Amino acid sequence: MSQQIDFRTSPLNYRHWRVEYDGAVANLFMDVDENAGLFDGYQLKLNSYDLGVDIELNDVIQRMRFEHPEIKTVVMQSAKDKVFCAGANIRMLGGAEHSHKVNFCKFTNETRNAFEAAEAESGQNYIAAIKGACAGGGYELALACNHIMLTNDSTSAVSLPEVPLLAVLPGTGGLTRVTDKRKVRRDRADIFCSIEEGVKGQRAKDWGLVDEVIANSKFDETVQQRAREMAASSAKANIGEGIKLNPLERTVSDNAIVYSLVEVELDRAERRAFITLKGPEEIAPATMDAFVAQGDQAYLLKLCRELEDAILHLRFNEMELGLWVFKTTGDQDLFAEHEALINTNADHWLANEVRQYWKRTLKRVDVTSRSLAAFIENGSCFVGVLAELLFAVDRSYMMDGSFEGDNRKIATIKLTDSNFGAYPMGNNLTRLETRFIGTPESVSAAKDKINTELEAEDADELGLVTMILDDIDWDDEVRIFMEERASFSPDAMTGMEANLRFAGPETMETRIFGRLTAWQNWIFNRPNAVGADGALQRYGTGVRGNYNMERV
Repeated sequence: MSQQIDFRTSPLNYRHWRVEYDGAVANLFMDVDENAGLFDGYQLKLNSYDLGVDIELNDVIQRMRFEHPEIKTVVMQSAKDKVFCAGANIRMLGGAEHSHKVNFCKFTNETRNAFEAAEAESGQNYIAAIKGACAGGGYELALACNHIMLTNDSTSAVSLPEVPLLAVLPGTGGLTRVTDKRKVRRDRADIFCSIEEGVKGQRAKDWGLVDEVIANSKFDETVQQRAREMAASSAKANIGEGIKLNPLERTVSDNAIVYSLVEVELDRAERRAFITLKGPEEIAPATMDAFVAQGDQAYLLKLCRELEDAILHLRFNEMELGLWVFKTTGDQDLFAEHEALINTNADHWLANEVRQYWKRTLKRVDVTSRSLAAFIENGSCFVGVLAELLFAVDRSYMMDGSFEGDNRKIATIKLTDSNFGAYPMGNNLTRLETRFIGTPESVSAAKDKINTELEAEDADELGLVTMILDDIDWDDEVRIFMEERASFSPDAMTGMEANLRFAGPETMETRIFGRLTAWQNWIFNRPNAVGADGALQRYGTGVRGNYNMERV
């Protein structure tokens, strides 16, 4: 699975999903083309999915928010008879490299989190309408919806059969959502996750696995009625037309990925990538009407789309680049004006969607399994939401004062309202609150400096950067840091960084990305699952996996 993976798609290219829009209700049909897998060697039978299916779903969710803000209820359903979704394709998982399996699970988790949060963030309520088998990742799709409806017939059931069938765990939050979201009793959850056939009918409702069980003869009618009722009772304002998300333009070469506002320099010899985000060149629109008129070319939206695509491209296609260094360039005042427009109009639907998009993209940074650093150089533009990158990375280095031969503006950082609540992490704390988990007074001290250009000594005193360096020490210190990072075990780095990034309270999201993902990562390396006689390799042969029964 070494081919380049492209996360850019559009409805014209969908092979697995289709949407029918009916006023405030969208009917989202999963109709997987079994012969359109992302890689060779397997068929996507029974609405099973691979990364390609989820790339399309991620695109659907994004377009639902930006292109169809009039939608208040989304009904997720199957276009196939007697099956809702069979989950992740087992042949794909069995043949995939370990790194792809783990990245695949992470991306599908992020996709499910995106539509799970759509009601709170965008007023779009997702209903899962289940007819037929709903197994494994299929049930995890349903679990991320806000409301689950199950038809009451002999073939329709929900199940998480990964443990008994495959010797792995449900990979996209199933275990956690069953207990933390659905509040299923632990002993019942134990039974549910240990049986292949799953649970159907009234028992599924009684255990809290679904919200409604409907007679098959009335199911379709009741689902549409419920969708209309939810849309009618929604507090979301009626919104007219959205904006079109046109294809992103980029150029990929041997040593760079270039967009209009994001440039990625690839240094494969040293196993690192430098990601530079450019500030705006034009003044901010004067009004939200003018902002809407810019469509997907609005600066903050375009920058976010390009950054997200770069993150996903690097995750899947450049896995040996273990260190990412974030840089910025541009006029801080201009950037602050663009950001102020969406901050002061946060109740406007498009301003809200852009802010929510930045929140999701910054969370992708938080959970990326790479060493992350930021260089605050002269001429940089770490303001507001871009300054969030400084608090997402593992270390930050800032130039101190003028540098010989460097005519750029002296490096500064500028905090705005964006750094104090707009973009929480998965632990429901801001990045500054997480940074200063033991000294909350430091957050207050930083807040007192909102809209102030903070030079190196001020930023250092406030604890906003790791190290400040003058022109004598800069080159040597950052070189030593990068060389040292490249010399460490990637496995040890991933474990260390993931543990250090999420201080504070545990949430359903941190459990899914932290504890559950860590266990699945380990299990994906164990012979019981992926060995020649393991369950993933023997699935479908009629022979169960041959397990080493030692408990470790």
